Amino acid sequence: MTPILILHGWGWPISSPQWARVKGLLEGAGYAVFLPDLPGFGKTSPPQEPWAIDNYVEWVKNFCQENNLFQVFLLGHSFGGSIATKFTIKYPELVRKLILVDSAAIRRKRLKKEIQKMVAHFLNQFSFLPFYGFVRKAAYRILFRHSDYLLTEGVMKETYLKVLGEDMSGIFSQISIATVLIWGEKDGITPLAHAYFMKEKISGAKLDIIPNVKHNPHREAPETLVEKVKEFIQ
Repeated sequence: MTPILILHGWGWPISSPQWARVKGLLEGAGYAVFLPDLPGFGKTSPPQEPWAIDNYVEWVKNFCQENNLFQVFLLGHSFGGSIATKFTIKYPELVRKLILVDSAAIRRKRLKKEIQKMVAHFLNQFSFLPFYGFVRKAAYRILFRHSDYLLTEGVMKETYLKVLGEDMSGIFSQISIATVLIWGEKDGITPLAHAYFMKEKISGAKLDIIPNVKHNPHREAPETLVEKVKEFIQ
């Protein structure tokens, strides 16, 4: 049976354990499920320098080789969806079907995001000052209070900004693998409009909406998510 490889979202510092319920349900249905901690998350050490999405793509390829995964059902959630999108385009021979769950692959420039990035880079120039830590924390709590950036530390802060700055809206048409988009109806982080855009660009893509669910169906409605995944890959 073709294995399922799940690429978790940001959710720093731990993400993969949030998928334990989904993993258990899929394994109970007879599937082999691989749920690695991506570099910088959980038990996997962060990279030595800030990474972009392409770096994570290569890490996933190495993970597949090390675990003899020559063709998988690839599921990517949020940030993991960005990785899954690029991975599928670059290594289509390794992917049997693609499952994007509330994927964050579209990065439309918004004023708030641009201000956040500018402030972060500006404050980093004053890291040598004695009051730097206090000022940085105060500024971040105001500007990033609803952002994963506030919880991120070390090299992962720059990684977060690099990932945030990459928009993949122009490459979806390059996906040649059977794809399903599973989306929370009330997702306020990656809005449903993003799913409709992807569906239009990915040839033959199917859109499956989960009612009354936000950005994290694996936590809000794991049983429903699993049923939709099984329906697509069977």
